[in-house]
Amino acid sequence: MLTKIDHIGVAVKSIDDAVPYYENALGFKCEGIEEVADQKVKTAFFNVGGVHIELLEPTSPDSPIAKFLEKNPHGGVHHIAFNSSDIVADLANAEAKGVGLINKEPKIGAHAKKIAFLHPKFTKGVLTELCQDGDCGCH
Repeated sequence: MLTKIDHIGVAVKSIDDAVPYYENALGFKCEGIEEVADQKVKTAFFNVGGVHIELLEPTSPDSPIAKFLEKNPHGGVHHIAFNSSDIVADLANAEAKGVGLINKEPKIGAHAKKIAFLHPKFTKGVLTELCQDGDCGCH
């Protein structure tokens, strides 16, 4: 079951350049920077009333974030993520209802969360991520 908005992913060319805006202009505190090698990104998180803003910087020219930045050179909102209490069941439910999946099985993302994406062709153009706390032993 989807329980809340977990985070909003924002693609940026440089986390080092973007963090000061969120800290100085908006007054949020960066909770930490983490590289997620499997996803080819570096991330920074800001807690905004229980919902996080996740900055995403590509670490490889073939990463999905690098491809997004080619089409959107100023960056911008990349995805919205919903917290799931059972990501495997939520993926199966979405697929059973005709929603195309980018990931049929969860992977490990930032903060060791299980993550999987729904295809934007089936989500009214919004790249949608499901995420669940905890280590699932996924690849």
